[in-house]
Amino acid sequence: MKYLVGVVRIFVGILFIISGFIKLNDPVGFSFKLEEYFSQGVLDLPFLTPFALVISILVVIVEVMVGVMLILGYKRKLTVWTLLAMIIFFTFLTFYSAYFNKVTDCGCFGDAIKLTPWESFTKDVVLLVLILIIYVGRKYITPLVNSKTLMSVLYVSFIACIGYVYYVLNHLPVIDFRPYEIGKNIEEGMNTPPDAPKAVFEYKWKFNVNGNEEIYITNGDYPTVDGEFIDVETEEIQAGYEPPVHDFTIEQNGEDFAASLLQEPKLVMVIAYDLRKSNLEVFKEIKAVTDNALKAGYKVIGMSASGPDQTDALKKENNLAFDFYFTDETTLKTIVRSNPGVLVLEKGTIVQKLHYNDLENLIFE
Repeated sequence: MKYLVGVVRIFVGILFIISGFIKLNDPVGFSFKLEEYFSQGVLDLPFLTPFALVISILVVIVEVMVGVMLILGYKRKLTVWTLLAMIIFFTFLTFYSAYFNKVTDCGCFGDAIKLTPWESFTKDVVLLVLILIIYVGRKYITPLVNSKTLMSVLYVSFIACIGYVYYVLNHLPVIDFRPYEIGKNIEEGMNTPPDAPKAVFEYKWKFNVNGNEEIYITNGDYPTVDGEFIDVETEEIQAGYEPPVHDFTIEQNGEDFAASLLQEPKLVMVIAYDLRKSNLEVFKEIKAVTDNALKAGYKVIGMSASGPDQTDALKKENNLAFDFYFTDETTLKTIVRSNPGVLVLEKGTIVQKLHYNDLENLIFE
């Protein structure tokens, strides 16, 4: 039992650190996921939505620190009970999401590893079993190092977490796991390979045959039945390939200009997913930056999910020399974790992506 607890303890601790670090790298993205959980259609806790970012930061720092504490063997009772409470809550949450099909991705590993709801639940069940092993054998958890070294590691870990999250909040995630990272071509990301797996559907056909209701199951073909058709139910039993970039449009007056704009040799995108939540003071600096881009021969566009009343008012107030286009809010949140943020593209390939705090680093060649 002693050796089993030792191995499980290290494994669980490393897993919590990795999971926490991935979310610590992108706390804004995790806060978006929490907002989804807090929404009316899921947990119905809308009063928590304004605090989603603060909660996300606290959760991921606790996740990392609990992993460190478990490996080091610090305060084993507190550590084990915290682990147990967290995994019970997450297991309930992932089961609820999977069973009622509420949230399609739990966000457990951010954008680095995508899990289906049932995969997330299975992962949490396995973790629950491992943590129960640790709980039963908690007496075998002993400090790996002396108390002075242990406290030093804890302090350094905590300060590193605070410093790292402060940096990514004021700039951008250090590691970009999304399909809009620098160097990626958006148009290529929208393509589906010819040999990509296709979705498989199961069709349950209901017929009235000689006064009896009978069901015939096919994968799409209309069954040959000597009876009266009543109804058909369709269920996806195997998901098909989904391109990494989807739901990407650049619309104006109901027309999608994405195809033509992604062919521009020099394109600057000013992205603000919701102007009500944007740092509007930054648009004074964006005005200067985009004017320089226009002088350098770049085409400049704004992209927002806000309505024309808001975008027109912003354009007039700041004397912006570019027009705004409509793009889905979730897509814009995925593209850049800054509101507003700026991208520079060359024929659809992202060559620069910056937080509004780093606009002075933009280079127009």
